Amino acid sequence: MSDHHVPRRTFLTAAAATVVGTALGASRFGRVAQAAVPRVAPTHLTPDTVTAVRIGVASYSLRNFPLGKTLDMIRALRTPYVNFKSFHLPYEKSAQELGELRKQIEDAGFQIVGGGTITFSRDTDDDVARYFEYARAAGMPLIVATGAPSVLPRVERFARHYDIKVAIHNHGTEDPHFPSPYDVLKYVKDMDPRMGLCIDIGHTARTGTDVVKAIADAGPRLLDMHAKDLRDLKDKESQCIVGEGALPIPDIFRALEAIRYQGFVNLEYEIDADDPLPGMKQSFAYMRGVLGGMGAPAPRKAPPAK
Repeated sequence: MSDHHVPRRTFLTAAAATVVGTALGASRFGRVAQAAVPRVAPTHLTPDTVTAVRIGVASYSLRNFPLGKTLDMIRALRTPYVNFKSFHLPYEKSAQELGELRKQIEDAGFQIVGGGTITFSRDTDDDVARYFEYARAAGMPLIVATGAPSVLPRVERFARHYDIKVAIHNHGTEDPHFPSPYDVLKYVKDMDPRMGLCIDIGHTARTGTDVVKAIADAGPRLLDMHAKDLRDLKDKESQCIVGEGALPIPDIFRALEAIRYQGFVNLEYEIDADDPLPGMKQSFAYMRGVLGGMGAPAPRKAPPAK
């Protein structure tokens, strides 16, 4: 595994390129669009276009704020991609109400790329169908989920019926069913292609699992990703701004490119709950710097001395 620290010159060059790209406006939107996910064309948000890795936000990061304020804060991050938690799209809303909230979100220029984490707590048709109906009404093409392994065959059946992807989230050492991505993979590897993984890179590292290898081994079963960073790869409480910790973010992004990852990398910033935006901005700046460095042309070699 290569050194995960990005040279300062590379980072600053890439960050500057990101600013220039924003000034060019939304006409660049869609350069790395993937056919599997429909696109919304925002007029004021510029997604990342340097590489095929697309970074967004898990709205759990902004759980202490109402939907309107949450959208304003995500707008400051200059990404249209959002995975919504039930704090912002409540389960209790009717299909009509969810449709209205969806319209509000999309009219503001955002793209709903998924929802969750949703817990399938009961292995019954009624309970599983309830969440798929919710996801369909909210315009979610993907559900980030958890639950007992025994419920997965039923979830698979509904995933086919609704044509909604399901990414099972690993939650680290505290998770009795899916601590690491491999604990998910062994159940979904032979299921319908709509069934896959949401790798949480922080929780994965805490299990002692090599995140980069897990990405390679998951391949097309990797449907979603939650990004965070840890100062101590064994300590959940050591979460920090992305780029200030020990996770090998550049290697992770290179691994995603290597498998031609089709999903999103959603920042799940669980710290500073009452004032998360400064840290989220710094996390996005670092991730964009890494991606910019990956997308930049290789430096020319100096001519040989005569």
